[in-house]
Amino acid sequence: MSEPLLNELSQVGRQGVRYPAPDVPLADLPDGLTRHDLPLPEVSEIDVVRHFTRLSQLNHSIDTGFYPLGSCTMKYNPKINEETARLPGFLWVHPLQPVETVQGSLALMYHLQESIKEIGGFAAVTLQPAAGAHGELTGVLIMRAYHAANGHTERKKILIPDSAHGTNPASSAMAGLQVVQLPSDARGNIDLAALEAECDDTLLGLMLTNPNTLGLFDEHLEDIVRLVHDAGGLMYGDGANMNALLGIARPGDLGIDVMHFNLHKTFSTPHGGGGPGSGPVAVSAALADFLPAPIVDIIEPGDEELPPLYGFVTPKHSIGRVKAFHGHFGIFVRAYTYILMHGAEGLRQVAENAVLNANYLMAKLKGTYPVPYERPCMHEFVAEGQVEGAPDVRALDIAKRLLDYGIHPPTNYFPLIVHEALMIEPTETESKQMLDGFVVALEQIAAEARTNPEVLHTAPHNTPVGRLDEVKAAKELILTWE
Repeated sequence: MSEPLLNELSQVGRQGVRYPAPDVPLADLPDGLTRHDLPLPEVSEIDVVRHFTRLSQLNHSIDTGFYPLGSCTMKYNPKINEETARLPGFLWVHPLQPVETVQGSLALMYHLQESIKEIGGFAAVTLQPAAGAHGELTGVLIMRAYHAANGHTERKKILIPDSAHGTNPASSAMAGLQVVQLPSDARGNIDLAALEAECDDTLLGLMLTNPNTLGLFDEHLEDIVRLVHDAGGLMYGDGANMNALLGIARPGDLGIDVMHFNLHKTFSTPHGGGGPGSGPVAVSAALADFLPAPIVDIIEPGDEELPPLYGFVTPKHSIGRVKAFHGHFGIFVRAYTYILMHGAEGLRQVAENAVLNANYLMAKLKGTYPVPYERPCMHEFVAEGQVEGAPDVRALDIAKRLLDYGIHPPTNYFPLIVHEALMIEPTETESKQMLDGFVVALEQIAAEARTNPEVLHTAPHNTPVGRLDEVKAAKELILTWE
């Protein structure tokens, strides 16, 4: 039976819920607050349940299959995270409650801040930003405010490597900054000569994704930090790839001044399909006074009989609020659970296993698909989606064919500096058996590309829908059920 739309199931007078008669006087709502022309489908409860359950079964998810989506860390989300986020004391709180009534929630936020500070090597943290790009914008605004407070309003230039995450330029432009792109060298590092040429008295800072989108740790990091700092600029660290560094390197110790963390990536809270997300920003001591307000802190120290009292504080030179209320609290609970469950040793093992899995896949696949930067990678690597002997096969064809093998494709065509890019990130949660199955699938697809390329050009074949016109889908949105 094909999937019916809810409006096709609609029957006049059919209901899923019948409300009891009201026991209070009815009142007329003011004009303009109600809609009388809203043609919602009339369906029973079981129709609705079956409809959305069928839709959910058509989706690929980390709970149903391998998800090697580079740059997004689509790692497994431990179910204990969901249990703790649904504890009544966390689930039913409201951000406008008096602080005396939400001490447990504030304590969790405070200790999450402390954990992020320790993991990253920073002095202070805000939890407000809603996601990674929002964290980028917040960090750039902090950098701008710092320079303005020191009388350096001429510093409006920000440097962004061509191997950075794609949202970095947009976040900087939104802050009113002049974006200058830096090229990569032959080994995938920032070109130091190009960097040095831009280090003048207009430099606000540099946004560094490290490991970068090639999955490579920049071999010139110390020189990069020195050049930027000597020119009076600040170092921004894009922390979306922190999954490779947990317990191994602390960006704050390496000279990074401000960095956002993706709780919905590194710390395993569910992400994908548009949300939810959380992008806390951590800063060095020199930038702590510029963080958004409010921040959770200990207002009154505890003693042997009473626990400490937590409340909100405003940094001296705060850039102001960047989000309504205090951030995505449910994500905080999940991330803090993940940190506590692993501990310091476990978090380091997360990074070690992520790096091991990525290098294992790269070693297995580099003979089948070209790897332009063939040196040890971190948590991900980028291959070229091309097959020798099959010149008409592209990365998109390979990605679509992977769906027929029950595997979600890796990121396509990013980073832009790699031709026909396939960015592959296995994460730490996949077994060797699963990785070997992925290798076999890609090897079989390469063989098909040589002997029967049409099967790739027309893939996928085993999914609920075939190949879609993605450009048309993006331009001609269908957002209603009619």
